[in-house]
Amino acid sequence: MERRDDPREALGLPPHRAPGPVPHTSADPSPSPEVAHDLHWARDLRSAVRCSALLLALLLLIDHAAGTLTGPRVLLWTGLAALLLLVLYPARVAVGEGWLSTRGLLGTRRVRTDHLVSVRCLDGVGQRLVLRDTSGARVEIDPRLLVANPALWHRLDDDARTSALRGSLVCGATALRRVSERVDDEAARAVFKVSGLD
Repeated sequence: MERRDDPREALGLPPHRAPGPVPHTSADPSPSPEVAHDLHWARDLRSAVRCSALLLALLLLIDHAAGTLTGPRVLLWTGLAALLLLVLYPARVAVGEGWLSTRGLLGTRRVRTDHLVSVRCLDGVGQRLVLRDTSGARVEIDPRLLVANPALWHRLDDDARTSALRGSLVCGATALRRVSERVDDEAARAVFKVSGLD
């Protein structure tokens, strides 16, 4: 049988191979290729840095105008701006098949979303959604993050349903329903806005 030359080889490229499974290294934290990330994290980080820098600039400007700017006061204002950055620093949230993780300045927290025990909504100055799994791991996230990132919500919702089917999720139906309604409302609002019906 006549052998056909591969046109890729004529161009100096490696021969074409059928796509196969992508190998995972031991350093890969997520076995599933479908991982949803917070799409607005970089923007939120830039906002936090801008707020801290603006506070520092204002404090230094006021001190300079008053004629009281000294080395120790510069250090004090810089420390205050750094503290504000620490408070405003957004956690980086990722959701994969069976897990959710938040990574902040103080480390990473991870919870098994397919083995959830409870999902609670804490009201206060800022609303928080608290997820707890069967091993006792606990993660807090802002529900607005799920509303702004439907891919995160849908992955979490699927795993929460798995937990409910397994019987491990004993508390959380109300909190999950509230988030689901907010996600649906936001999606409907986006559709109306795009179609010009708002």
